[in-house]
Amino acid sequence: EEEFKWLLQEEVHAVLKQLQDILKEASHRFALPTSGLGGAVKQENFVLSPSGTDQVKGVLTLQGDALCQADVNLKMPRNNQLLHFAFREDKQWKLQQIQDARNHVNQAIYLLMNRDINYQFKTGSEVLKLMDAVMLQLSRARNRLTTPATLTLPEVASSGLTKMFTPALPPDILVNFYINLNKLCLTIYQLHVLQPSTTKNFKPAGGSILHNPGAMFEFGNQRYEVSHVHKVECVVPWLNDALVFFTVSLQLCQQLKDKISVFSSYWNYRPY
Repeated sequence: EEEFKWLLQEEVHAVLKQLQDILKEASHRFALPTSGLGGAVKQENFVLSPSGTDQVKGVLTLQGDALCQADVNLKMPRNNQLLHFAFREDKQWKLQQIQDARNHVNQAIYLLMNRDINYQFKTGSEVLKLMDAVMLQLSRARNRLTTPATLTLPEVASSGLTKMFTPALPPDILVNFYINLNKLCLTIYQLHVLQPSTTKNFKPAGGSILHNPGAMFEFGNQRYEVSHVHKVECVVPWLNDALVFFTVSLQLCQQLKDKISVFSSYWNYRPY
């Protein structure tokens, strides 16, 4: 009983403090100014590394959760024509995944700060409930970075992203940006128009993170097929840091839950 009291009063708070410190570090990695401080977020340039192809080259500029510039060269496979397109100067693309992950981290920090050093935990189940709530936020934060959204090709075609480039994207090119783990990914789809005579086998593709050549879709009264797919990416080191912090924090939460559970089961089953 004395040991359990010590665990509830001392060790739980030590772990909560440790979790707060780790998650504040994670939050800082997202490099967004907190309200009131108003500091500008630094811009970082990342060179796209082609995976087995030199047909796409470019530089992406990230500023916190916003892609504020994308400068891309695409060599068209059919005729080796070089296309160059970049964001218009008045445009930037919000990366919702980064924004959401950071919000979940801050929610976890808020839950921990609500149980400050003076708070007295009375029962093990109270600690378990808090750990479950924190772990839920951390799992959601991690999932936002590890699981990009699935989109249909018409959704990619109608996204605001297509209207952000100068010169305007040709009608047979689609682009999509997303985060996958510690990478910022760019996918470029080249399309060809399906002639009415070839649409008897038309089967529109469903939602996917990455569509393959041969995927078909209908958009603006026209049917298309994907002819080429180019996927390029760049590693964002601070996203890697954040994912490590999430993993360490989840492990700490689980270890504390395990300790509480051991004491609780002993408490429930002790001989009288």
